[in-house]
Amino acid sequence: MGTLLRQRLLILVPTLLMATIIVFLLIHLTPGDAALAIAGEQATPEQVAQIREDLGLNDPLPVQYWNWLSQALQGDLGESIRTREPVWDAVSRTLPTTLHIVVGGLVVAAVIGIPAGIASAKRANRPADQAITSASAAGVAMPNFWLGLILVSFFALRLNWLPATGFVGITEDPVESIKHLVLPAIAVGVVGAAEVTRQLRAAMIEVLDADFIRTHRAKGLRSRSIVWRHAFKNASVPLVTILGLRINRLLGATVVIEAVFGIAGLGNLVVGATLQKDFPIIQGVILTMVVIVVFTNLLVDITYRLIDPRIR
Repeated sequence: MGTLLRQRLLILVPTLLMATIIVFLLIHLTPGDAALAIAGEQATPEQVAQIREDLGLNDPLPVQYWNWLSQALQGDLGESIRTREPVWDAVSRTLPTTLHIVVGGLVVAAVIGIPAGIASAKRANRPADQAITSASAAGVAMPNFWLGLILVSFFALRLNWLPATGFVGITEDPVESIKHLVLPAIAVGVVGAAEVTRQLRAAMIEVLDADFIRTHRAKGLRSRSIVWRHAFKNASVPLVTILGLRINRLLGATVVIEAVFGIAGLGNLVVGATLQKDFPIIQGVILTMVVIVVFTNLLVDITYRLIDPRIR
C-alpha cells in the first residue's frame, strides 16, 4: 500500500503541473484586458500601459507563468485586482461554504441512491423496479438550477419551512446551518442520487446472479445478510467511482446553485470575478478546484484497493 501511495503521489506532480499550465493559458486567452479593467474605461493609454508594466503583463507568457507558479508554490496566489485582497484569503473564506454544499450533496446522493438502487435490483423487472428506474432517469435529466428554484418556491416561499437564501456556518449555529443547507444539498444531490441508483442497480443485479450468492442462499442465510454483507460489498466498486465523480461535478454545479440560493461560496466568488475581469481570483479558484479534483481521484484510486482485494 505504501508503494502504491508513493507511485500515485509521483503521478500527481506532472498532473498538477499540466493543470497549472492549462489554467494559466485559459485565463490569458480569455477576451479582455486586465489592465483596462483595473484602470477603467476613462483611463488614458498611458495609465493602462503603466498598469500593464506594474502587473508584468508585458513580459512573455512563459515568464509570466513562471512568476505566477513560483509564487503559487509558496502559497501566494496574488491579489484581487479589484479589492486588493490576497487571493488565498478570498478562497479560504469561501471554500468551506462550497465544501459544505458538496458534502451535503454527496450525503443526499448516498442516502437516496443506495437504498433505491438495492431495492430496484432486488425487484428487477417488477413494477417497483420500473418506477425507480423511471424516477432515476428523470433525476438524471433534471437541471440543478430548475430543481433549486422549485424547492425555493415550494418549501421556502409557500410553506416557509426552510430559508430561501443565505448560509450559516456549522460552527456558528449547527441547527441554522443544517436548515440553510437542506435545499441546496437536495438541489445538487438529486442528480447524483439518480446516477447512484442506476449504477448500483446494474452492479447489484450482476452480483445477485453470481454463483457465490446462490451458495449463500442454499446455506440458508437471510436475504438481508446476503444483500448487505455480501452482494453490496462486491458491488461497491462502481459506487465509489460514481461518488468520486460526483465530487468533481458538484464543484461545478455549486457555481449555479450558489447563485440560485444567494450563497457566498467559491462559485459566487468566481462568477463575480469573471464579470469584473478579476483574473487572479479566477486563477486561484480554478486552481483550487483542480487540486481538489486531483486529490479526490487519488482517494478513489486508493479506496478501490482497500475494498476490492482483486485489484490489489
